[in-house]
Amino acid sequence: MTALPGLDGLLDLEYLEIGAERVVARWTVGPQHLQPFGIVHGGAYCSAHESTASMGAQIWLGTLGIAVGVNNNTDFLRQAGKGEVITTTAVPIHQGRKQQLWRMESTKADGKAVAIGQVRIQNLDTPPSDDVIAGIMKFISK
Repeated sequence: MTALPGLDGLLDLEYLEIGAERVVARWTVGPQHLQPFGIVHGGAYCSAHESTASMGAQIWLGTLGIAVGVNNNTDFLRQAGKGEVITTTAVPIHQGRKQQLWRMESTKADGKAVAIGQVRIQNLDTPPSDDVIAGIMKFISK
């Protein structure tokens, strides 16, 4: 586990690049990512996709509101197992006044895609708390 709070820490995500136009995270498949048959559970990909999309969406939205996921569609293309390094890259398709749409691709070290997906984000009008802003600033400053 990483020192990141919440599910990102449990997933052991390491953010390599964070911005409003691209977010890249890397994670090594461990026992916490596996389903009973020894391959990555689809929920691990869905979670990595939503985390990277939400991070970029909130950075883009800034202090104007809070970005929340409202839909997550992920397709699983090939297997990955314990010890493999997965890189998840998120890029925006649309960033609008009320919603954003992000596309993610998770690849193995050989560059082959293991999962692709889209996450739709709702831009809520509620201003983010000081804690949210401080968290965003911590990521941006890395």
